[in-house]
Amino acid sequence: MATPEAVVKKDVYSVWALPSEDVTGRVKKLMEGLRSEFGGPQFEPHVTVVGAISLTPDEALAKFRSGCDGLKAYTATVDRVATGSFFYQCVFLLLHPTSEVVETSAHCSDHFGYKSSSPYMPHLSLLYADISEDEKKKALEKANMLDESIGGLSFQISRLALYKTDTEDKTLKSWEKVAECNLSPN
Repeated sequence: MATPEAVVKKDVYSVWALPSEDVTGRVKKLMEGLRSEFGGPQFEPHVTVVGAISLTPDEALAKFRSGCDGLKAYTATVDRVATGSFFYQCVFLLLHPTSEVVETSAHCSDHFGYKSSSPYMPHLSLLYADISEDEKKKALEKANMLDESIGGLSFQISRLALYKTDTEDKTLKSWEKVAECNLSPN
């Protein structure tokens, strides 16, 4: 007997741009340095391209594959280390909103039917935590101290990944990579 459509479980998915291996290693060191002092869960370095959206596994995969089709690798450049006002944007690397960075997000968001309530702010999170403004300021200073040349860093984005990201799970234990695609060389 076929299950009615309403029974198909939906999960929350996000699309992440993954930095090159060398940058991933560098950013992970920085993240570990911050976590050792300020706590917070461990997560893969990434730039969110499409924010959390609820879909069935089949829908998510199909939209991800069609969204990746024809996308080219691009360069992202760090503007500075910055702090935000909520858990998932505690301390992060703010990226220059170049046309390539913004258009990749817009392209994928269209494929997912994702509508954001705020303008796209490309960033690579370093720390997820609920900490005071004073602590954030300390974390920001520590990030700049741990990696003095991180501001202005440019890196290649040649892979996108589809992640299952239950935003209610602040331990991130349930977060998992579902699929990855390589972007065509520039």
